[in-house]
Amino acid sequence: MPDFLKSRAAKILTLALVAQATLFYTLSHGEAVLMVRPLSDVPQQLGSWHMVSEGVVEPEIRSVLNADDYLTRDYASPTSRLPVNLFVEYFRTQRTGQTPHTPKNCLPGSGWLQVSSGTIPVSVQGKAEPIQVNRYIVARGDNRDIVMYWYQSHGQVIASEYKAKIYTVMDAIRYNRTDTAMIRVVVPIAGSEEEATKAGVNFIQATFPVLASLLPS
Repeated sequence: MPDFLKSRAAKILTLALVAQATLFYTLSHGEAVLMVRPLSDVPQQLGSWHMVSEGVVEPEIRSVLNADDYLTRDYASPTSRLPVNLFVEYFRTQRTGQTPHTPKNCLPGSGWLQVSSGTIPVSVQGKAEPIQVNRYIVARGDNRDIVMYWYQSHGQVIASEYKAKIYTVMDAIRYNRTDTAMIRVVVPIAGSEEEATKAGVNFIQATFPVLASLLPS
């Protein structure tokens, strides 16, 4: 955890945000829940990437994730020898305790160990500045994967879970909205980390404009 998050000021800010959010949720008379196109509308062809299989989220996993919509697919491209897995979960509201499950907590529960972590910039269509996405390397046995993910709310891209919580409170107060999505891209490392990262970045660049058009802005 960064040192500034351990400071007295950060702790006071966190408590204030929690109290403010609790008060707002208690007094709210309903949230402005926008209509959203189903994630199944994501095309099977994204740039040079084409869908090779569509996964199913099992009922017991659905009950834990508790999202309103899901998408899990594998894509491949003739320009890359590495496949890519795309997982998206969308929440219309977070007022009832429904919140995205961060991969940094879920993956260890599946037996994956974190090797390294950080963020990387990705230039995408529709954004003047590169977006920042989380980039993790995880390992299980002899297998290693690159995991890239971010949170997307009302046109904003947020890598930090801590900042995502703050934006949720701010948007609840300003717009009476707490809808959000978590997007995760996983690429196996079959050679170099650089090759897997390049494949993941290329896929994000092909996918981002589509997701931006589907999710409420």
